[in-house]
Amino acid sequence: MDQKTEIESWGRVLKVPHEVAELHWMPQRLPPREHAHSYLPFGEGRSYGDSCLNDSGLLLKSRKMNRFIAFDTVTGILRCEAGIRLDEILNITISQGWFLPVVPGTQYVTLGGAIANDIHGKNHHVAGTLGCFVKQICVLRSDGLQYLCSPTENRDLFGATIGGLGLTGLILWAEIQMKPVQSSFIDQETIRYSSLDEFFKISKASESTHEYTVAWVDALASGHHLGRGHFIRGNHSQKSGQTKTKGLKVSVPVELPTWVLNQATVHCFNSIYFHRQVKKQQAKHIDYRPFFFPLDSIKNWNRLYGSRGFYQYQVVVPFENDQEPIREILKEVAKSKKASFLAVLKTFGNVPSPGWLSFPRPGVTLALDFPNQGASTLRLFKTLDAIVRRARGALYPAKDATMTAEDFEIYYPRWREFQAWIDPQFSSNFWRRVRPGAEKHG
Repeated sequence: MDQKTEIESWGRVLKVPHEVAELHWMPQRLPPREHAHSYLPFGEGRSYGDSCLNDSGLLLKSRKMNRFIAFDTVTGILRCEAGIRLDEILNITISQGWFLPVVPGTQYVTLGGAIANDIHGKNHHVAGTLGCFVKQICVLRSDGLQYLCSPTENRDLFGATIGGLGLTGLILWAEIQMKPVQSSFIDQETIRYSSLDEFFKISKASESTHEYTVAWVDALASGHHLGRGHFIRGNHSQKSGQTKTKGLKVSVPVELPTWVLNQATVHCFNSIYFHRQVKKQQAKHIDYRPFFFPLDSIKNWNRLYGSRGFYQYQVVVPFENDQEPIREILKEVAKSKKASFLAVLKTFGNVPSPGWLSFPRPGVTLALDFPNQGASTLRLFKTLDAIVRRARGALYPAKDATMTAEDFEIYYPRWREFQAWIDPQFSSNFWRRVRPGAEKHG
């Protein structure tokens, strides 16, 4: 066990010391904490904010818990250890005709982390979150017992663990229902649209015809072009075929200087990217990787934001008031001239998750990346927070680094039920921030 290892989250704004324990084949008990005040599971550290950090705690690194346990190629029921990554699952299951039912924007996350954050994907409007496909999980708690949890057994612990940010214990393994597919290809269509109104028209029309929908947004556009971007939709192709596993194409070897990403450079990039598609609509037959995981082709892309790191601000607001809250947010971002070339817009459906702290709910979700520019960035977030509160929306804990305790209680009304199921020896920076009365156990 290493002492005082500096660990940072994907946003690289925070870096804090931890004890670290490398876990292997489904441990029967948790390792001793020595000087650490509490435990926290840790997969690939792809959470953007502080939900994967536990200052001066013991991180339970799960990546070596990465074995397949069972896979029924007839029913598509898969059981794996929690430390296996999504790409490792797909590399095996696609050749058998099965795909993960829900994937996020990167395949380099662990199964346990995906469940703990109750990930959503481009198909939320028809499928819901990953938690909807979890059949059972095994959770090791600090009392030394392993709890088998499912929708019918230990139901409360099941609901608290899905989307529970690793605070209810260590997920040892999980069983999920996979999705049948004909090939590894996606039939993709990209539509260039010129305004937020046009986005909503295309999105509404696409939800009944396409399983996957999402849009890239030019967050610096304003006026009549507010919300313009590229709408991307797709379905699993019925055409048979396989492609070879592709490695990372490029890498960001060093941190870029902080001045590289500014209003001028991002505005230029966004304009070029928006106009790169000459035709309004374009169709492609492509491998699943660039469709679902476009940024995975750039290793260490989080270094693009420089040594100060970046924040991601992801919000969901309900389908009300003619989508005015999303307009307000985009107007404030454009007015602030804060650089955000990675902006994603899509709609959520009404499929409920079993997770008590699950983020998605019926409405529109917008995710924005911002270089860390200190106080001015935080002031912008305060302005956006006020819009979210008025709209009765919510922020995503897996991406968050600034949510207040008061807002957390509003966004996640089941927090009291959840708090009762937190393992008394588990904690995180996020939880102590949104629940300032939470003590460092030990």
